[in-house]
Amino acid sequence: MMMNQQTLDLRMKAFRSRCAERGLAMTHQRWVIYRIMAGTAQHPTPEETFAQVRKEIPSISLATIYKNIKTFLDAGLLREVSTPDQTMRLDANLESHHHLICASCGKILDIPEDSVVPVHLKKPLPKGFRVESYNVSFLGFCGQCGPGVQAST
Repeated sequence: MMMNQQTLDLRMKAFRSRCAERGLAMTHQRWVIYRIMAGTAQHPTPEETFAQVRKEIPSISLATIYKNIKTFLDAGLLREVSTPDQTMRLDANLESHHHLICASCGKILDIPEDSVVPVHLKKPLPKGFRVESYNVSFLGFCGQCGPGVQAST
């Protein structure tokens, strides 16, 4: 699912600003990689991103994709979404939100932060630990996989 143009434009503007703040060179490769990732509501893997970027930059390598993803993660331009099968999935939506994850097909959907009752810890945190943020992932089955479908192991 493609992102609407206004949202993509805002993400790319934030990308330019964050790169400038962090002293990251605004290369053509970085621009295309990030635009591909920011332009979808999906949560692509590095390999899926690689396939899309190769349509515009045929000579790019998977290693270059991974290197730039690491740079983007370190700079706070992307977030990694945890999945039950531990496949690296990436999210360019930096607004506070949570995820629905299908245990069968692996589809990931964003859900707004205000759709979840705030999490409250029942016990005190270890001394000196301070929570900065949290995210919630709901594991279940999407409408295409349906109830009662067992995830393969």
